[in-house]
Amino acid sequence: MKKLLIMLTPAAMLVLAVPFAIAQESQTLAPALAGAAKSLAEWDKVYAVFSHPRCAGCHVADDRPRWSGAHYGGTRVHAFNVQRGADGSGFGNPGLRCTTCHFSSNSNMLHGPPGAENWHLAPTEMVWFGESSPEICAQIKDPARNGGRSLQDVALHVRDDKLVAWGWAPGGDRESAPGSAKETYEAIENWIAAGASCPVAQ
Repeated sequence: MKKLLIMLTPAAMLVLAVPFAIAQESQTLAPALAGAAKSLAEWDKVYAVFSHPRCAGCHVADDRPRWSGAHYGGTRVHAFNVQRGADGSGFGNPGLRCTTCHFSSNSNMLHGPPGAENWHLAPTEMVWFGESSPEICAQIKDPARNGGRSLQDVALHVRDDKLVAWGWAPGGDRESAPGSAKETYEAIENWIAAGASCPVAQ
């Protein structure tokens, strides 16, 4: 009988220890899950901006900027055979640079072209047009595809760049990107602070 009790004691201890271990694991996982949920909620705000026509129309995989959004009644390739530029600069080809029509501010003329400082297409590796939330998130986190920036650099670029700021003041009856540069900057900072989680591709 005594031998049986000795044998049962470790087994009983194991049985008692399992719920305790599960509880401890749950307590460890809960903050991580909460952090990921907060991070993804902040990313959703950022994605709403980056995927918006005011931003994504110049973040294209090919050499042709897009006109898209309710203002245009759909998506169209930029007219006048506008191209990225044979040199890959994003400023257009010689003789038809972006700045031929797009000046440092929006035109006040009816149907006049929009404008901001340094008007050009984003680099081909920074593709947002037609991309999913997981794809844009992965691209933003990859220095090889975000202009060699840290995530803090990305946040500052969104907050301070004059061409980026145009997305919230596009002129005419063009729909602006959601929120503001400051709000998007704060969403990126909050996303980073909560772990910079990316959604999982479906």
